[in-house]
Amino acid sequence: MTTYSAVRTTGIYCRPGCGAKPRAENVSTFEQPAAAEAAGYRACLRCRPYRVAGTVPDEAPEIVCRAVQLIIAGVLDDGNEVLLGRRLGVSARHLRRMFHEYLGVTPDQFARSRRAHFARRMLDDTDLAVADVAFASGFGSLRQFNRAMRDIFRASPKELRARRRRADRLVADGGLVLRLPFTAPYDWDAMAQLLARTAIPGVESVVDGRYRRTIMLDGEPGLLEIGPGGADHLLVRAHLPYWEGVIHVVARAARLVGVDIDPVVGRAELAKDPVLGPLVERRPGVRVPGVWTPFEVAVAMTEGPAEAGALARRYGVPVPGLDHGLTHVFPSAELLAETDEPVAELAKVMAAGEEPRGIDAAAQQYIALRLGVRDAFPDTDPAVRHAVRGADPQRWRPWRALATVHLLLADLRG
Repeated sequence: MTTYSAVRTTGIYCRPGCGAKPRAENVSTFEQPAAAEAAGYRACLRCRPYRVAGTVPDEAPEIVCRAVQLIIAGVLDDGNEVLLGRRLGVSARHLRRMFHEYLGVTPDQFARSRRAHFARRMLDDTDLAVADVAFASGFGSLRQFNRAMRDIFRASPKELRARRRRADRLVADGGLVLRLPFTAPYDWDAMAQLLARTAIPGVESVVDGRYRRTIMLDGEPGLLEIGPGGADHLLVRAHLPYWEGVIHVVARAARLVGVDIDPVVGRAELAKDPVLGPLVERRPGVRVPGVWTPFEVAVAMTEGPAEAGALARRYGVPVPGLDHGLTHVFPSAELLAETDEPVAELAKVMAAGEEPRGIDAAAQQYIALRLGVRDAFPDTDPAVRHAVRGADPQRWRPWRALATVHLLLADLRG
């Protein structure tokens, strides 16, 4: 978990490793940039903490994690904290109290800071016009965007664009390229192996160390490419019909490749185990992969990637002219619910927002694992049973999802 140091005498907050050397008695620490900003501090111009991956603490309760995921999905772009609380079955007051306790900010402050930080990275990384950056970052108007950037960074978007460094600008031959920051250690090779293991033919591919997939954005197809970037970031290249709401596309990409959660506590606990310890020591940067859509993963896990690919070819929107075997966008649950395919019942349940039921126990646990359930454990899967080799998985609670990923990677290596 990255912590941020704020210096009372300068009003600036920094990320770890910054060259500034303030007196210890003048320093306060925060776990979220938004918390430092809410306390009146501004981002350091030298270490640029807005370029660091922000993660939720491991000890945060499930309701806070779910709220953060809903914010990332855009619930507060047009809604408010009352609506967010209603989605979670709690009052807005209780939700604010939980956010203050674990993140140091309100949900609104968290969402505003997140939008502003993403916009700042776009001002650095891209040549998009300021207006395009505003709407790509989830702001409802230019006035709102300008006010937020001045409040958080003490400068207008045009002034911030003028300050970017020569190496910041990412020049791309087609598409929009952005950095996807992570907190080291992060093992991209392991993530690519895991994604390749369940890739849906025609929809996803992993070739030459790069993950590619088709997506649908408000009824129009697009393409994402994710691959290595640097010591603290991946690179995501987006080919999209328009840039509005790109912040949510990038956030989903971050969740898919596991850079949004740094399992500090889980890694430390599993490292003590006689079976998992050597695996964690060998690959400390392993993360649990997420999903692009829950329904897509549910179909891949219940029917198998090959059958999921066949469904995409029969019902998905074709995307001509792509390479690496990509041909279609995966069809929605709503569309497949109206067919006579075996997955129609599963599609109806998930289209209604309900949990999948009546499916194989291992598949159910794999789906839960990909959806971020920390203790998901597909113990009936033959590959997992073989990898466990008589160990006691109860020792790995509540981090059995991370344990599963380590076991699968060890099994893939043979």
